[in-house]
Amino acid sequence: MSVQVCALADLAPGSATRFDVAGRAVAVVRIGDDVYAIGDTCSHADVSLSEGEVWCDEKELECWKHGSAFSLVTGEPSTLPATQPVPVFVARVVDGMVHVDIEITEVAQ
Repeated sequence: MSVQVCALADLAPGSATRFDVAGRAVAVVRIGDDVYAIGDTCSHADVSLSEGEVWCDEKELECWKHGSAFSLVTGEPSTLPATQPVPVFVARVVDGMVHVDIEITEVAQ
């Protein structure tokens, strides 16, 4: 199921924004004209990832509380203290609007 969340123009480049997508907290990240969607809750602590820093070159989102960074592609943490991945979702731009599929596309074990 695809859910339209906003216009691409509403997302600042290099930023993350939290949306409620079909009852799930999702951080939508814009890097250039590409968009990524990742579960908005850090797997280490109950903290919103969308408040963290986007690492554009690495395609990662850093948790502001303890510094764990998560891949926007796989959801895998690249730094401690987090050891568990967060879910990632398909995100795409259709006619200037950002759509997120609520199905989990990949969660590393």
